[in-house]
Amino acid sequence: MKKIGLVVAALCCASALAQNPSAVPARIVASANAFLGTLDEGQKSKVLFAFDDAAQRVKWSNLPTTMVPRAGLKMGDLNAAQKKAAMALLAATLSKRGYEKTMAIVEGDEALKASSGGRGGAMFGHDLFYISILGKPSVKDPWMLQFGGHHLALNITMVGSEGILTPSLTAAQPAKYTVEGRTVRPLGAENDKAFALINALDEGQRKRAILNYKVADLVLGPGHDGKTIQPEGIKASALNPAQQAMLLDVVSEWAGIVNEQAADARMADIKSKIADTWFAWSGPTTNGMPAYYRIQGPTLVIEYAPQPLGGDPTMHIHTIYRDPTNDYGKKSAAR
Repeated sequence: MKKIGLVVAALCCASALAQNPSAVPARIVASANAFLGTLDEGQKSKVLFAFDDAAQRVKWSNLPTTMVPRAGLKMGDLNAAQKKAAMALLAATLSKRGYEKTMAIVEGDEALKASSGGRGGAMFGHDLFYISILGKPSVKDPWMLQFGGHHLALNITMVGSEGILTPSLTAAQPAKYTVEGRTVRPLGAENDKAFALINALDEGQRKRAILNYKVADLVLGPGHDGKTIQPEGIKASALNPAQQAMLLDVVSEWAGIVNEQAADARMADIKSKIADTWFAWSGPTTNGMPAYYRIQGPTLVIEYAPQPLGGDPTMHIHTIYRDPTNDYGKKSAAR
């Protein structure tokens, strides 16, 4: 299956970032400038936006780009060298596993295109993902990288060494597919780790964690910036240390998408607030069945929601990752 520039050099670049943390912001900015250097003036006018461009900032969705148009540069309009530079920028900004997860989602959309017949080419596939840059790439001043399309929206605000990934949407359809004899599950760990956690709770804990009503889709998905929901389920202060560690491991599947330096700082913040973090579940507790869950803390909201849209709902997943105090890096950029 054709891939969108998944090159060894890009992955090596992402891996090398962890070895020299002080170089991370400079390396990301250099990758951004290298990508911009491959573009002509017309392409630059499409990919570059003001950092405070509110309309562009919120122009993300889980829906196909034919239903919710995106702005920026479309991957299908880039030549091979430009695609390689764009993917190198993405790899530098994300962790190795975050980049691999992102590419697995993109490849999944190509698999969906192949299985959708004639209409698939117009709605799905790796050529229909967009990249945009808000602000001037800088090691000091805030700027943002956006990459997304159907079932993917990464909003990465860089403020010095900080990499703020919220709000971001990772999703998958199909949630399992095969490439060259290899089974790929873009959100497999998000599923399996959560089922392991709910089944690690004792009966009393599960009664507190499991909601008495059904949740079928994201509550704070696209278009719900600035909104809040009341914490529900079981508070992590009621979990034992091993269960708390399992909860943090689930969180890491989202927090760990961004580059390792930023991810480590984010996980340290979330861990420091673990006692005030809640875990809520809706649906069966047997792995392989569709179940919704939410993790909510002072600086965190994660939702995982299988979609009941015909067929097997476990094959169509939406997730959202937010920081209600710092979405789009608003708090970090104001410092």
